[in-house]
Amino acid sequence: MSFNNFLNNMKDKMSEMKTAALKFKNKEFLNAAMAGSALIALADGEISAPEKQKMVKFIETHEALSVFTTSDVIKAFQDYVSQIEFDKDIGDAKAYEAIRKLKSNDEAARLVMRMILSIAASDGNFDDDEKSVARKVAQELNLNASEFEL
Repeated sequence: MSFNNFLNNMKDKMSEMKTAALKFKNKEFLNAAMAGSALIALADGEISAPEKQKMVKFIETHEALSVFTTSDVIKAFQDYVSQIEFDKDIGDAKAYEAIRKLKSNDEAARLVMRMILSIAASDGNFDDDEKSVARKVAQELNLNASEFEL
């Protein structure tokens, strides 16, 4: 093996390790973002196509989630949706537990809030049930709901 091949091999391995480290570092963010997305999307009783599209677009364009494949993100979202649909009390509890893990990270907490508010408004109707969920998410994240006009 030539020295250049060795260097290229090392660069590839370092890149793989960095990607793996970023995924691990952001796993809590992924879970909180998908838990919040599931809660807000289900707040009015159904998940609309615009809500799904807004979530996917947010995922594809945000750096913190870009280390995850779209299929991984969708799977995490579907897992939270399935848990909530199967048993609302237990599903909600698991979702809010994932969200609470970000309460000490103000920047990530605010990003999750912006994401769920964007999803809630994507179908053109930000109803009282969605506002109630958004207020609870803000509370779980130790954020003042009034900052988000809730």
